[in-house]
Parts: sequence; structure tokens; C-alpha cells
Amino acid sequence: MDEPVIVVTRRWPAPVEEELVRRFPHVRLNVEDVPLGPEGLRAALEQADVVLPTVSDRLGAELFDGELRTTFLGNFGVGYDHIDIEAAARAGIVVTNTPGVLTDTTADTTMTLLLMVARRAGEGEREVRAGRWTGWRPTHMMGADVTGKTLGILGMGRIGVAVARRAHFGFGMPVVFHDPVDFEPDHGIPGARRVDTVEEVLALADFVSLHMPGGGENARLIDAAALARMKPTAFLVNSARGDVVDQQALIAALRSGTIAGAGLDVYEDEPEIPRDLRELDNAVLLPHLGSATRETRTAMGMLVLADLQAFLTGHPPSCRVA
Repeated sequence: MDEPVIVVTRRWPAPVEEELVRRFPHVRLNVEDVPLGPEGLRAALEQADVVLPTVSDRLGAELFDGELRTTFLGNFGVGYDHIDIEAAARAGIVVTNTPGVLTDTTADTTMTLLLMVARRAGEGEREVRAGRWTGWRPTHMMGADVTGKTLGILGMGRIGVAVARRAHFGFGMPVVFHDPVDFEPDHGIPGARRVDTVEEVLALADFVSLHMPGGGENARLIDAAALARMKPTAFLVNSARGDVVDQQALIAALRSGTIAGAGLDVYEDEPEIPRDLRELDNAVLLPHLGSATRETRTAMGMLVLADLQAFLTGHPPSCRVA
């Protein structure tokens, strides 16, 4: 391939963009950082040899129909349920992602959500900023202990294991988990117990943390029936994918006291978040910050570049998913 035409769909960390410009004279950066939308993404697939999308770009099967120029999609993110990888493969496009480099950062965000929702930290900060705090008193804004409580994990991959380690060794939390993949992870967590079903995790845990891919059989896995299986004192934490949770069912469960609270970093229709959810004090809401550190986002971009370089020189990308 001659010098490839490369389209980057959103702004990437400055060190990565600088490296792209240094290596590739025909790179098109999204300087205004405005989403391309379906028409812009289709145009990119028709006009560029390489497209570098993010998890907010929806690349459904319809975008891969017909004549395309693109042969490489380097996804900035570990999740790729926003890309129809089967359609991309049929179109002859190689797809990569960025696993591994964001594991610890996302696990840290998960623990942030867990602690915030347990101790009503978001609610407390809003009270202070609004000038409504009237001083310390014994019954003011009492939350829930974390230390010693049971953590239930759905999806014991890299991030799930990293969260379990933080919870167990940092807070003395017993861990139960379920993963549909038939393997026993080398998690190194004494006493961590694998159970056979999602329902068992929901019933046993004081905190349920989600760490599975979105889409497919996981779509709305946590529905009204699943939430009803949780303890009324339990909390749900989701730093995986928004569509894993039935958002309306969660709103109803938070309103009714079916569960005590939820900490969310992802949503069904990002960036749209229902007003009913935003108005709930027992929900901690973050704007998809899972991997949002300078170090990690730069490492993600550099991983995409390494796989792109491998592809362009005839070598297999290390993080190929299609």
C-alpha cells in the first residue's frame, strides 16, 4: 500500500495525534471533535484506507455494504459491540481493539463508583456545593459499609479480576463470580468462589459489578427480574456497557427501593441519559470515564498505532478481533 489515507473519527490524546502526523502524511484528524454520524462514517469507509473509530461510533452492518476503500479499522477502546465485526470481515476489513492497557484504570473507576454509591458521596458533594449542609449530626446521610461486604462479579475477565483484587485485598471483601466462559481464571484471590448462574451472584452479593461485553445475549441481562433477585440493601455498579442493564427497570428499582443504589459509568443511549435517572439521589452517574487518564488513553492510542504499523508491513496485528 502507498502512503495510506487515514481518518481519525474523534480527537485522540495529543502525543498520539502527533505520532500519527509524524508517521503518516495523509492523516485526517477530527480537529473540531464532532461525531461524524452515519453519513460521515460511511464517507470515511469509502474514501480512506484506514479508519480509526471510537466506542461512540456506531458501525452497523449497513455501513459495510457496497464498495469500500477501507481495509483496517483500529478501534480506540476494548469493547467493539458498536462495530458489526462480521459485516466488516465480509467486507475484507481487519478490526483491532485495545485490551490490557486500560484494565487497571477501568478497575479504579469501578471502585470509585462502588465507594461513591455506598457512602453517598455524590449526594453529599451536591449538598455542600448547593450550600444546604447544616453541619455534622449523627443521622446525617448515612451510607453503607464496604469493608467485609460480599462483592459479586459478572464477567471475570481482566477487568473483573482487577476489581476483585482491589476489593478483596483493599477492603476484605469476599468475592463470588460468574462467567459463562468455561475457564478458571488465575485470579490469585483467596476464597473467591465461582458460582453456576447469574442469579446466584445477584442473590449473594452486597455489591454487583458488571464486566461483560455488550450486545447479544448480554443485552438487558440485568432486567426487572434480575434486579428483584438482589438484596434490597445491595448496590449495582456498571462500568461495562450500557445495554447490559435495562435502564427503565433500573430506574423503577431505584425508586421503589428494590435495590439500594447504583453507580453507572455507561448508559443505553449515550450520551443521552433519562431525566428520571439523573434526578435519583441513589444513583451515581459518571460520563463514561472508565479509561479516562492521560496515561491510559495515550497507551490505548499507541496500541492502535502499533497494530496499524504491523498491518501495513504485512504482520498480524496483536489485538485483532476480526
